[in-house]
Order: sequence, then structure tokens, then C-alpha cells
Amino acid sequence: MGSASLFFALRPKNAILADINPDLVGTFLAVRDHPQAVANRLRRIPLGKRSFYSVRDSLHPDMDAIDAAASFIFLNRFCFNGLYRTNQAGRFNVPYGATGGMQLPTAAELRRVAGALSICTIKNSDFIEVLEETERGDFVYLDPPYAVGNRRVFKQYSSSSFGVEDLQRLAAGLRAIDRKGVAFVLSYALCSEAMRFFKCWETRRVYVQRNIAGFAEHRRRAGEVLISNCFPAAVSRN
Repeated sequence: MGSASLFFALRPKNAILADINPDLVGTFLAVRDHPQAVANRLRRIPLGKRSFYSVRDSLHPDMDAIDAAASFIFLNRFCFNGLYRTNQAGRFNVPYGATGGMQLPTAAELRRVAGALSICTIKNSDFIEVLEETERGDFVYLDPPYAVGNRRVFKQYSSSSFGVEDLQRLAAGLRAIDRKGVAFVLSYALCSEAMRFFKCWETRRVYVQRNIAGFAEHRRRAGEVLISNCFPAAVSRN
């Protein structure tokens, strides 16, 4: 689900949000079920670089769910470029990178998010498990890590790699839901792997601004491809 931006834009009457990242999923669950408690913990975290590294160093698997969610939000807001990255041991290791004007979400904002999430089933699971739950008439949006030549474009997302072999599983999963009458849109890097594995469906090329590079002059527009079995005829090609 990443940032779940599409969900918050569409605001469906019911939805399943899923991700392989347990820290992200735990944060969504804590905000949905205890928004005020998360806000209270966030207010108690001092701002600044020293506090950032203290919070980062204090992360551990047995943290209270509210503390873990507040730490995740704090670190994500003030780390370099809002990047999520872990080392081989699975520990978050992105350095401090706050710029001027950055703020934590307010209690009111977290309560609004909780209200939107109240209709959701939120799962920490592999994508195939979620695809198997779909029924005719459902709509699925997928935004997996990008594997190009068996390397991850954003390879630091987690300690578990998403490789080309996962693209094979993804293509099989899409064929299965297509047969069930489930509509889907998949966003992916514009690459030969995508064209090969998903060539049986319609594609649209798009270009997006990448903001991960440390210096503005190195940030660029990157090609992506949207793959779908349900593009409307009126959508023009890019």
C-alpha cells in the first residue's frame, strides 16, 4: 500500500490495504485504531537531529505498537527524502535529512486518517495472498518494488528482495484475477522485464519526477508504465 495515496484519493466504501513491510502495516493499524494515542506519543518526541538518531537507535521488534507507530512516522518525516530503507539485518538505517518547514501530523489530521481507514482491512502479507481474496467486480491497484535485471530500483525498501522471479508470480496472479473478472492497474518501471511479463495487457507510458537523489541537479524524470485490463477507451496514449 505504500503511502496509500490512491486509497485516500478514491475513498472507497470498503478496501483491503496490504504491504510486506510490517513496520508500515503496524503504523497504519495503530493510527486507525488509536489515533489520539499516536498523536500524544508524537508530541513527546523532541525535534532535531540528536532526537532523530536516538529514536532510530531505540527501534526494536518488541516495541509497544503505539511507540512503534510514532517512531515510524517521526523517522519517515525527518529522514533523508522520506526514504524507507533497511540493512541486511532488517534495521532502518536512513540518515537524518530534515529540511525547513517540515512538521509532524497533528492529532486532528491523524483522526481524519483514522476515519478514512475505519472501513479497511489492513494486512501484512504477500501480494498473492491478497489477490486470492478478490472477487468479480473488485478493483486492484498494485505498486510493487521495481526489479530490473534482478535488482531492485529502490533496492533498500526492505531486507527481502523483490526480484524478477517475483514478477513471474505477479504475472500469474494477474492472469488469475483477470479470469475472475477483477479489474486491475499495475504501476511499474519502464523496462524490458515489464514489457515481457505483462505484454498481454494494455500499457500506458508515463513520466514521473524522481526526488530520491541527494542533490536537486541529479533528480530526473523517470519512465514508468501503467499496465491494466480495464483502461477506458477514452484514455489517450502517452
